[in-house]
Amino acid sequence: MNVRAKRARSPHPEPHAGEGARAPLSVALPGTWQLVSRTDVNAAGDIVPEGSLGSDPVALLIYDRSGHFSAQFMKRNRGAERTDDDARASANNTRARGGYDAYFGTYSIDDSSGTVSQTLVGALSPENVGHSVTREMIVAGDTLTIRLTTTSSDGQEVLRTLLWKRVG
Repeated sequence: MNVRAKRARSPHPEPHAGEGARAPLSVALPGTWQLVSRTDVNAAGDIVPEGSLGSDPVALLIYDRSGHFSAQFMKRNRGAERTDDDARASANNTRARGGYDAYFGTYSIDDSSGTVSQTLVGALSPENVGHSVTREMIVAGDTLTIRLTTTSSDGQEVLRTLLWKRVG
């Protein structure tokens, strides 16, 4: 595997199979993932609606074993209505345009912290090209959970949680 990964030695022994043993992120992450849910929650714990892609977008996320990734997000039923709602870009998130967002690039994994750092080589929105982000990720079986702090379309800080299922 060419995915660049940092592995720290833990002072605690690894659990045995059947006791919650989990493969390192660098082993478990590569594959194709389909979005199950995407939720934004503010500091008060309230769910915040997301206008550009909606609360239930269609999305596909691909991490290959050579360190490349691709992400595609589309507002569900995008063809059924015209939208000019473009998401605001933030320091930790890309900007959707017309109910669609797409970007690709390279990634590296830090197994000790459970994070993935991505550098966007290409993006739908020009201002996102070259952007680097780090995401907390957990793979449990065929479920990938990604959490990140970002900004909602009305400017408030939110915790975004994306749940994905492995499809390839």
